[in-house]
Amino acid sequence: MTQTEEANGSSTEILEPPFDVAKDAINSFSELQRMRSRIYAKRHDFDRFARRVEELDDTGEAGRRKGLGLWMLSRFEEAVALLDRYADDDVASFTCANALMSLDRPADALPIFQRLSEKHPRDPRPRGGGLTARLEGGIASDDERIVDAVRAALKAAPAVTVGDHECPFAESAEGHFLLGRCAELERDWQTAIDEYLSARRLDPYHRQNLFRLGFVAERNGLDELALEAYTQLASMPPTDHAVLINLGVLYEDLGREQDAAACYDTVAKTLPTDRRARLYLEDARAGMEMYYDEDMEKKEDRLNQIFRIPITDFELSVRARNCLNKMNILTLGDLVRKTEAELLSYKNFGETSLNEIKEILGAKGLRLGMAREEAVASIAKHRPVYGSGEGDTMNKPMSDLKLSIRARRTVENLGCLTVGDITAHTEDELLGMPNFGVTSLMELKNKLSELGLKLKGD
Repeated sequence: MTQTEEANGSSTEILEPPFDVAKDAINSFSELQRMRSRIYAKRHDFDRFARRVEELDDTGEAGRRKGLGLWMLSRFEEAVALLDRYADDDVASFTCANALMSLDRPADALPIFQRLSEKHPRDPRPRGGGLTARLEGGIASDDERIVDAVRAALKAAPAVTVGDHECPFAESAEGHFLLGRCAELERDWQTAIDEYLSARRLDPYHRQNLFRLGFVAERNGLDELALEAYTQLASMPPTDHAVLINLGVLYEDLGREQDAAACYDTVAKTLPTDRRARLYLEDARAGMEMYYDEDMEKKEDRLNQIFRIPITDFELSVRARNCLNKMNILTLGDLVRKTEAELLSYKNFGETSLNEIKEILGAKGLRLGMAREEAVASIAKHRPVYGSGEGDTMNKPMSDLKLSIRARRTVENLGCLTVGDITAHTEDELLGMPNFGVTSLMELKNKLSELGLKLKGD
């Protein structure tokens, strides 16, 4: 739809957004999802849609439509604040509950889903949303019985209508997704994958299901299946940043550094404060270089590991910690880039806090305001010392293990600089890290076994 204005002999074309939130019919949440993908297809469509949403009033029918539009723009807090007023409207309520789930507030979403399930017992989506909210809420509160409770609710649920036929709720896409999630929490990986695949056959656009399928497949070394799931998700705007990060890691594992860099670059541009995306982007770009000095690469790798250690890993006074946090200094790398004068110029940061910082850096062979070249040379000389009976093995840098990208990043994120550092961690600690699955665990254990070492608790 276009409109042309004549002015001084020239014409200006005013393009309407692909979906007019102020006028077009909104009969269901499914329609809202379809329109949402359309407005994210082109930047100018998104901008025009956002302007149209802002023009709407906060009351009456305009307020309801504005709330729906805010959900489409992923402005979930604002959407909930508006849509909560329209409890009698099913589309507004269901959208509000989904916004609450996006905000990680399953306890608030649960009563809305339950009310809609009672009103529409044949529709699998409200019941699926409610059981998902129960499950995620139980996980957050460490309720060990939650999986059994959800399984029982799945069996007791009334039949639902899927397409033009009736079936047990457990045989719907929502039911298979929940069975897969339960199996995943019980670490029954094969059953989880089978259920997620069944859900995908019934509903290829179920976003949560595709993400869990990709996640579990990735953790179990099924990279092609994970790549397929994440790629499909990435083609369904708006794309979640976690999907792009996981997809980038997979691309790197497959030697596709350019594709990986594109994923990380997208996240870094839309979320400039995401440090992980920027670090991954630097790694992927470095992997695209054809020639390198192997010895220098090892030193740089060791320095990068140290620079990524979070400040929270160190014992600091409350004053020093608060000051660093307010200065957005989150890692040792951030700290080294600062000079003494810069730190002392900050309010409430004095000599005592400065000495704490200098002691931490000194233990790592670093100092404030240190040039990168100097830091590389210093790190090469500075190694932590383990017990004398363990020889040099425990002091070997993690880079000597030549781990895959995925496994290497996990040990870096744990702050492990040497082989001895990683042996202080358990299997469960490692498996709890993002993008680290059974395949990566076995790779690490095999490398350690070659050196006659084991993980803690083995």
